[in-house]
Amino acid sequence: MSLDVLTLTLSIVPYIVVMSITPGPNNLMLLSSGVRFGAQRSLPHMLGISVGGAVMIVLTGLGLLELFQRHPLLQQGVQWGGMAYLLWLAWQMTRAPAPQEALEQEALVPGGAAQQPPGHAQGASSAEALARPLGFLGAAAFQWVNPKMWMMALGLLSAYLPPGQGVAAVALVALVFGVTNLPCISVWAIAGQHLRHWLQQPARLQAFNWSMAAALLLSMAPVLLRQ
Repeated sequence: MSLDVLTLTLSIVPYIVVMSITPGPNNLMLLSSGVRFGAQRSLPHMLGISVGGAVMIVLTGLGLLELFQRHPLLQQGVQWGGMAYLLWLAWQMTRAPAPQEALEQEALVPGGAAQQPPGHAQGASSAEALARPLGFLGAAAFQWVNPKMWMMALGLLSAYLPPGQGVAAVALVALVFGVTNLPCISVWAIAGQHLRHWLQQPARLQAFNWSMAAALLLSMAPVLLRQ
C-alpha cells in the first residue's frame, strides 16, 4: 500500500497538537522547570521530550505495538510502573524550592545540569535533583514511563497509520511528532518563566507546588479509566 505523505501528515498534526499542548506530566514538569530555571535553561528538557518521544514512536512502530497487542499485561505493567514514578514526582513537586533558592542550590551542586531523571542518578540526593533542571537524556528516558506519551504513541500508530506500512511511514509519524511537539510544550516552560517573580512569596510558591502535584496526579486519570 502506497503512503500518502500529505494526507497522513494532515491527519496526525491536530492529534499531536492536542495531545502535546494539553496538561500532562511533561507539560507540568516543564511549567515547574520554567518557574525554577527559566525557559532557556529548560531547553534540554524540552528537546529530550520531543526527541525521546520520536524515538519511542519509531521503536513502538517497529515491534513494541505488536508485542503489546499480544501481551496486554506487559503494557499494563509499563503503565503502572509509570504511574508509580509519577506519584514520586508529585511528592517531589510539593518540596520544590523557590526560583532563587533553586539557582543558589544548583551553584553548590557539582557536575552541572542533570542528565538523569530525579532519583535515578547514582548517588544523587532528592535535594540535588530538585536544584537542577532535568537534562536531555533524563527527559528522553522519562518518556518510557510517561503514561500519556504511551497513549499518544499507541494512538498515533494504531488509529492513524494505515495497515501494511513499513519503516518509512513510522519514521514520518515520528518526524512530524518531533517537529509539532516541541513548540507546543515550549509554551509551558515560557509560561512558568513568567510566573517566577510572582512565586517568590512562600505562600504562593507552596500553593503552586501543591497545585502542580495535584494536577500531575489528575493527569493519570485517563490511563486509570482505560484499565
